[in-house]
Amino acid sequence: MEMRVNMPITTPEFDLLASSAIFIKKDLEKDFFAWENSPFEWVLKLPAGSKGKLGKHLVYQWCAVKGLSVDRSPDSEADMLINGHRVEVKFSTLWKVGIYKFQLFEIKTMNIPFV
Repeated sequence: MEMRVNMPITTPEFDLLASSAIFIKKDLEKDFFAWENSPFEWVLKLPAGSKGKLGKHLVYQWCAVKGLSVDRSPDSEADMLINGHRVEVKFSTLWKVGIYKFQLFEIKTMNIPFV
């Protein structure tokens, strides 16, 4: 069923949510100022899955430029093989408290060189 709205929504509930969103937006936008004029500013607007995909592409390209051997992982236990080492790529942007935090991180038994 398709519903089209041709007039502005004006209910008390909508107005309350809109007011709250404006307040929250001001608080959250502060986090974006640190990224202004950065070549990575656009990354903040990506959904989480796209950020992960970007991280994998960046690692792949970095390894290729450095002359490292990069192959597809033969299974889902790793994202790629770098010089024969199984590697799972996790991507994070700098949080406002100045740390990188990985919210979903699964510890696997791997020999991982950390870059």
